[in-house]
Amino acid sequence: MADIHELLQRPLYTEKGLNLKEKENKIVFRVKKNANKCEIKKAVEKIFKVKVDDVNTINVLGKKKRQGKFSGKTSDWKKAIVTLKKGEKLELGEGA
Repeated sequence: MADIHELLQRPLYTEKGLNLKEKENKIVFRVKKNANKCEIKKAVEKIFKVKVDDVNTINVLGKKKRQGKFSGKTSDWKKAIVTLKKGEKLELGEGA
């Protein structure tokens, strides 16, 4: 198992992610590609000291990009949607 602080790369602050947080008590993270659901659950519980109910993961494929005659591809990455148990709350540094 990798270091838990390296496993969770960063929270994703998107419109869809913030709606999930408000309505369904779910937090969205960008995680390492080789992380599994058990490791993600343990990392979130240990770092943020909350109880996790469920973890869903999604492999996001990179997009094809072009710059003139050169073509390439952005990196593939993994997204984790973490559902917190009822009554649990997680405040990440959001808002300005």
